[in-house]
Amino acid sequence: MNRLPEELRELLDRADRLPASERRDLAVLLRGWANAQSEGEVEPEDGFPGRFGMIGHSKAMEQVFALLARVLHTDVPILVTGETGTGKELVASALHQNGPRRKGPFVAVNCAAIPATLLEAELFGHVRGSFTGAHKDRQGYVEVADGGTLFLDEIGEMPVAMQAKLLRFLQEGEVRPVGGNAVKHVDVRVVAATNRALEQQIKAGAFREDLYYRLAVLTLSLPALRERAEDIELLAKFLLSRNEGQGLPTAKLSDDAIAALAASSWPGNIRQLHNELTRAAAFANDGLIKAADLELA
Repeated sequence: MNRLPEELRELLDRADRLPASERRDLAVLLRGWANAQSEGEVEPEDGFPGRFGMIGHSKAMEQVFALLARVLHTDVPILVTGETGTGKELVASALHQNGPRRKGPFVAVNCAAIPATLLEAELFGHVRGSFTGAHKDRQGYVEVADGGTLFLDEIGEMPVAMQAKLLRFLQEGEVRPVGGNAVKHVDVRVVAATNRALEQQIKAGAFREDLYYRLAVLTLSLPALRERAEDIELLAKFLLSRNEGQGLPTAKLSDDAIAALAASSWPGNIRQLHNELTRAAAFANDGLIKAADLELA
């Protein structure tokens, strides 16, 4: 059996000093770690270099992969940080697909896309008649994710009042549907993500400090695409290959196009790269994308 991850060993060393709620978390960690030892790692697609189903061979990504390897078999909350378009949901998916909860559901929630007035009901569910339009009982995303992973994207956009309710769930592992009295125990791993500097939001009173420390038990920072320029050609070829498999426009890359892609700053990161390649492929002559076909700043 593989040796215990360092973070888990540290918890065991002070287990007798942990409060009851954290001893429960420790038991979950140990069970998840033990169950995961026989599971194999999800390989990158189509033979492209990388790990955990993610593409890359740069030093920056190797550091991400190394950290992922250390935290996969823990069950504590993880905060993923990085600019928009860097692939934060891919990291959350990798944590789920390669970890002990892979047989459970993976539920992704964009906190910025749900109106503040509906966010509690969407997360925790509601009972019939609890508000206008609540015609029947409905499970929330948290309960749907029971036994699996709950990914809370754009956590920095969550209203402060809702943050308090999320904190209670993280502390107690229980949800109370809007308008209901019954409390339900839910067992999920929470992965949160943000492109905001939460420390600055805490100082501004826009984010709860206690919630931050509850979510950021472990933090994983994704590099911007400009910080992993040696991966750009690899990613471009992978994205074009995936487009072909999905019936989208595709083409090959000329040498001058590859050079132009590598020299771009990519403020929108991988998402921008994908969009640009799809657009350029649609207008490329003879199935070859040239530098002149690219619309780069």
